[in-house]
Amino acid sequence: MNWPHSVTPEALLKKAREAQQAAYVPYSRFPVGAALLTAEGTVILGCNVENASYGLSICAERNALTTAVALGERHFVAIAVVGRHGEPCLPCGACRQFMAEFNAAFFVVLEEGTESLLYRLDLDLLPHPFVLEGAFPLEA
Repeated sequence: MNWPHSVTPEALLKKAREAQQAAYVPYSRFPVGAALLTAEGTVILGCNVENASYGLSICAERNALTTAVALGERHFVAIAVVGRHGEPCLPCGACRQFMAEFNAAFFVVLEEGTESLLYRLDLDLLPHPFVLEGAFPLEA
């Protein structure tokens, strides 16, 4: 796969590790960090934030995306996600669908051991995203 940006997958994983440090996980004790790369090269961080009412918790990936949208960003090329050190931390189904809203073809960077793993959201992780017929994303 051709990496689309000068910010490397390894640099993005490092930023995701930084984001992981801020996670609020008093129930699962499973901190997750995400680093979202915009088309312009900005990296926006997110971490998981749990709540005693579990359904109100938010994953690191959606945290990064909602922060990016609040900052006016709409065009994303990749996201790195980290959990336990050295183990792939795949986005949940809700996060995969959420990411596909903005770019079904973007890259998902994970780690395995000391290596970075690249996936394409559309081909590898969410081959058939839900699309609302007649609707199209709002442009910034």
